[in-house]
Amino acid sequence: MTSTDLAPWLGSNVSLLLPLLLSIWMAWGDIRTQRIPNYLTLGTAVAGLGFQLGFFGWAGLWSGFLGLALGFGLLIMPYLLRGMGAGDVKALAALGAWLGPQHTFFLFLYMGICGGLLILLVLGWRGVLWSYLRQVWNYLRRWGRGPAPGTTPPGESLPQQKIPYAVAMALGMAVLYWRGLHY
Repeated sequence: MTSTDLAPWLGSNVSLLLPLLLSIWMAWGDIRTQRIPNYLTLGTAVAGLGFQLGFFGWAGLWSGFLGLALGFGLLIMPYLLRGMGAGDVKALAALGAWLGPQHTFFLFLYMGICGGLLILLVLGWRGVLWSYLRQVWNYLRRWGRGPAPGTTPPGESLPQQKIPYAVAMALGMAVLYWRGLHY
């Protein structure tokens, strides 16, 4: 059996299993240390590109590079705006090397949904969700009229809440894997 014979079989859900396991490993590290190690993101990217080349040839390698670039491009602005860490950017880029551009985009969408739910859950667990929501609501009510004297935009008077976003990425990867079972 050659790699071209395996391509349709690997194109199903099996090719998503290792990236799912790697994303869980990244999430575990992010929970424990609030960091995603560089060796893990670099190793994931190199292995993903090797997987693409080995099973899908030069077209697969190109797809891996496009997925890597897309993963990086989708999260670089939130990083520059201090909305997430550099490890999260590198992790999505690394997973993009495994997934190619189409699956990387879907992972981005799924992790965004999972991330929004995770943020609400964590803020609720920490007991600050209603304070944030009240502050956002008051800010939006006054938005067209300009800031009232002595008010601050949402989140400026409340302490920053760190969220291990690699967990949202792993949850998004789990959704991508699960959806792959049902194609």
